[in-house]
Amino acid sequence: MGNAVDRIARPWGDRSPYGRHEPWPARVDTYLTDGVEPGSVQKWVQSASILHSDGDAMDIAVVDGRMAGVRGRAVDRVNRGRLGPKDLFGWQANAAADRLTRPLVRRDGRLTETDWDTAMELVAARSRELLKERGPGAIGFYTTGQLFLEEYYTLAVLARAGIGTNHLDGNTRLCTSTAAEALKQSFGCDGQPGSYDDFDHADVIALFGHNLAETQDVQWMRVLDRLEGADPPRLVCVDPRPTRVARHATVHLAPRVGTNVALLNALLHETIRHDRVDHDFVAAHTVGFDELAERVAGCTPEWAARICDVPAARIAEAAEILGTADALLSTVLQGVYQSHQATAAAVQVNNLHLIRGMLGRPGAGVLQMNGQPTAQNTRECGANGDLPGFRNWQNDAHVADLARVWNVEPSRIPHYAPPTHAMQMVRYAEQGSIRMMWISGTNPAVSLPDLARIRSVLRQERLFTVVQDLYLTETARLADVVLPAATWGEKTGTLTNADRTVHLSEKAVEPPGEARSDLDIFLDYARRMDFRDKDGEPLIGWRDPRAAFEAWQRCSAGRPCDYTGLSYDRLRGGSGIQWPCTEQAPEGTERLYTDRVTWAHPDVCESYGKDLETGATSSAVEYRSLNPDGKAVLRAAAYVPPHEMPSERYPFQLSTGRTLYHFHTRTKTGRTPQLDRAAPEVWVEVCGADASRLELVEGDLVTVTTARGSLQARVRVSDIRPGLLFVPFHYGYWDTKEGNGPGGDEPGRAANETTVTDWDPASKQPLFKTAAAAVTLVARGHSACAPAPTTTASAPAVTGSVPATAGGRAAYASREPGQPARVVPRKGTP
Repeated sequence: MGNAVDRIARPWGDRSPYGRHEPWPARVDTYLTDGVEPGSVQKWVQSASILHSDGDAMDIAVVDGRMAGVRGRAVDRVNRGRLGPKDLFGWQANAAADRLTRPLVRRDGRLTETDWDTAMELVAARSRELLKERGPGAIGFYTTGQLFLEEYYTLAVLARAGIGTNHLDGNTRLCTSTAAEALKQSFGCDGQPGSYDDFDHADVIALFGHNLAETQDVQWMRVLDRLEGADPPRLVCVDPRPTRVARHATVHLAPRVGTNVALLNALLHETIRHDRVDHDFVAAHTVGFDELAERVAGCTPEWAARICDVPAARIAEAAEILGTADALLSTVLQGVYQSHQATAAAVQVNNLHLIRGMLGRPGAGVLQMNGQPTAQNTRECGANGDLPGFRNWQNDAHVADLARVWNVEPSRIPHYAPPTHAMQMVRYAEQGSIRMMWISGTNPAVSLPDLARIRSVLRQERLFTVVQDLYLTETARLADVVLPAATWGEKTGTLTNADRTVHLSEKAVEPPGEARSDLDIFLDYARRMDFRDKDGEPLIGWRDPRAAFEAWQRCSAGRPCDYTGLSYDRLRGGSGIQWPCTEQAPEGTERLYTDRVTWAHPDVCESYGKDLETGATSSAVEYRSLNPDGKAVLRAAAYVPPHEMPSERYPFQLSTGRTLYHFHTRTKTGRTPQLDRAAPEVWVEVCGADASRLELVEGDLVTVTTARGSLQARVRVSDIRPGLLFVPFHYGYWDTKEGNGPGGDEPGRAANETTVTDWDPASKQPLFKTAAAAVTLVARGHSACAPAPTTTASAPAVTGSVPATAGGRAAYASREPGQPARVVPRKGTP
């Protein structure tokens, strides 16, 4: 234990200082279950994390046919051997005693075990009935951000060209759709411009609504190591909570939630007013500068200060840092994405980079981050709204090209309207036009807003619900058919992280009982439905992951996310590789737009754009008129107040979000002892001034109420901005007596009992940050403390006032210096 660290108490581990433009030193983090020594591991199997969007590469330790631990992969470009707490401990949930091992079907109101043939034939029979009686629009598919690329692509083919439905979306709608939409709005196409390597080269790192320390904790280790090395970067943090990022920032702006556009317009105003503009770049690579300059002309720091409740001098200071950076890296996440002007705000970050010419060179880039491990794959494969390969549903040539790949008639691929987004699918199910919903790898009975409504929709007798998952989740308990799925380590496939790095994750152990991979389940369904192409051959001709990957390569060929230079063999043994990877770029592509914006031309772009205020789609004619030469588009936006503002009845703003130790609805991390003990129950954060005014203290039990519903939680008095409450969204009911919701008239536990049915007009991402809420005391805590970690943004306002979060012996993980990072000189690297 001499070189071991309690990675619950010290989640980011030790520091390895390094200077600007130097390679990040490797460090190999390892955790083996109690009683297993490194020498007793029988084999190590390559994989990557599926508990965040970082794509941390790791090896799985296997002993006697079971998973026994993990270690980081020092050779990998993403994490250089480091692992975060979820990486180190989360694998234990795979062996949870309550894993689903056999299919279930509902009989006489109860879920009953059955065999695969019975369950799948029931699903296929209902599909055939609905196709005959109501057509393809009666069937919807709601998937996740946690499957593998091969599985998403198979799902997209069977849904769009097999069933012929336009209703296919993922829960990535909740976390990453604004990232995709913002990139399409600015660059004509999805695809992350920047690279994680930009953390090594930037002299300024700006984080907009992005708690990097808890959502991509390994990249935060990278920033911490830079901060302790030579020539450290300056940080600008925009977040209403006192995150670890905020505590290390040169400037921390904590605006009133829902005011990001006002703040960003003021930053743009200052950049233009001081002429910190790269005019040559703007002239060569953009359109729309004059409109943007005119729109922000009156958006002074003083104007924004009145809206955002942030000192004007601090806004000006932040603008100066951003405007004088030599190499600016910006990251954006849910603090921007889950708001009523999500896309408008995210696009202003792109605008800042475009007018400063901060793209396509080391340290100068934008990371419109993802929330889930394989969110990027849902977008590429067309399982998250758009068509596969970033094809444009409004462009007939793109639809015809996709039809060629699938060997079907173009008319068979629905493209009469934008693909249906998740919240609209819920509405269609509520209205009765969707009669079958197939939910794979996600838990909408906890993660969607306004949960009382969601439960009522899922409980409808006329809605036939299929749930495909690892556990009997809150959603699965409401299903008609439950299919037991295998998870990472039990199946093979590829996944792509937020900076376009593709990893191979190989099967290490057998899945429990009769559980099957998601790919096998989709292939079984396609076979039973007998989907055919226009020559009468099977529409889906592949039978295993490798063949599915090769089919995807054919679909991605010539598109921005081109995988044709990759293969399982190339991804095995070394580092992950960034797409596009082709014969011309066999080592992958570190950064996009190094020479010019390449996918914004009207003939090739993924989207013609939308009105940022209404969400109305632009036509091909309108886009061609705006951007005939295919440059980046500077889109201006006016600030619009949040739809729901505090009132006398609901005087607070309520924001929901994440904590370091949990992932999504806690189905995996709640079954991991070290992670569960670190954050075992929901809490609500209140600032000291508000707590004093309401005569609340740490540990008091309160009810948080909005116009939709309520929840009960204990109070954590923190340094959150005044007037704001924060509740983590992870907590549902699977480990309560009721199982799928609050019992009787009892208050809820889930944050989404309180959130509103509303979304950003362009990205359709739901709002989770701006509800109006009230707090009332239920019972005194009598020296109890909130079950909130002290190591994170939920730290108490008074250090040492509550017991420190620690994991003890069970959370000790070893770390060893790794081999020096393999540095491949690339064009433009200093």
